[in-house]
Order: sequence, then structure tokens, then C-alpha cells
Amino acid sequence: MATKIRLQRFGRKGYAFYQIVVADSRAPRDGKFIERIGSYNPNTNPATIDLKFDRALYWLQTGAQPTDTTRTLLSREGVYMKKHLLEGVKKGAFDEATAEAKFDTWLQEKHISLQKVKDQVREQKKAVAKARLEVEKEVNKAKTETLNKRKADIAAAETKAREAAFAAKAQAEAESATATSASQEETSV
Repeated sequence: MATKIRLQRFGRKGYAFYQIVVADSRAPRDGKFIERIGSYNPNTNPATIDLKFDRALYWLQTGAQPTDTTRTLLSREGVYMKKHLLEGVKKGAFDEATAEAKFDTWLQEKHISLQKVKDQVREQKKAVAKARLEVEKEVNKAKTETLNKRKADIAAAETKAREAAFAAKAQAEAESATATSASQEETSV
């Protein structure tokens, strides 16, 4: 039986995630499988890969053929590196302790580079949020200035209206006072 290591699609339309499975090559993509050895979520940044490392290595050593995408994922996780080092041990190029040391070194470098990518993404998100906050502050400042200007215009209009009403009242009182004094003068004459 020819076995393949391939992806099995899950998730909704436009938001797929995958299970990494070992299946008979004749089985349909989302059909029957032999063993589930991990998952792959391309929707996160960087993509999340959860893999049963020892089972993936076992299936590669027993002859399972990965698809192109799965080969890339296994390579990124170090399964192919470990397989290569174990083949070197079998051929006698170096001993198992050296192979483990080389693999651990490679794995540490991989984790450091992955952490750098995560830090960059985090910093970009912070920068975007900070820029968005600055833009929002500017918009709020402009809104506050226009609101204050409107309030000042309304207050000035009210003050002018009060002054005009006061002036009209004062003029009316003055006219009535002059009319009363004029009528008093006529009556006294």
C-alpha cells in the first residue's frame, strides 16, 4: 500500500485550516486516513504548525511520500533535518550524540528566528495601533476646536442679542421717560 503524508482540509469557506494525515494514496482528500500526525493553520502570522515529530519521522523512514506542501511543512519543523542526520549516523559519518547536538543547534536557531518574526509582527501591530491613536487624537482635537468655535459663536450671538435687547429696553425706557417728562411739562404749562 502506497502511503502519503498530506493535508486534510477543515474550516469554513475562506478560513481553512488543515490536519496533517498519513493516508492511502488512493483515498480521497478528506476521506479515510491511517493516522493524524499534526495540524497546520495558515491563518495566523506566522503560520501555526502542531506536529507529532516522532510519528512524522517514523512515517518518513518507512517510506511515506509527502505532498509538496507537506514536505515544506515537515522541512520547516526539522523532520527532514533529523532524518538526514539519522541517515548520516547509519552510514557512520558521525555518531548519534553529534547528530543530536547538530539538531539541537539547528532547532535553537530556528526558534530564535521564529521569535524574531513574532516580535516583528508584534512591533508592527503596536506601531499601527499607535499611528491609529495619533490619527484619532488629531481628529478629536479638530472636532474639539470646531465645537469650541461653535460654542464661542453661539455665546457671542447670545451676548449680542442680550446687548441689543438691553439697548432696546434702555432706549424704550429713555423714550418713555422723555415722553413722560414731556407730558408732565405740557400738563404743568
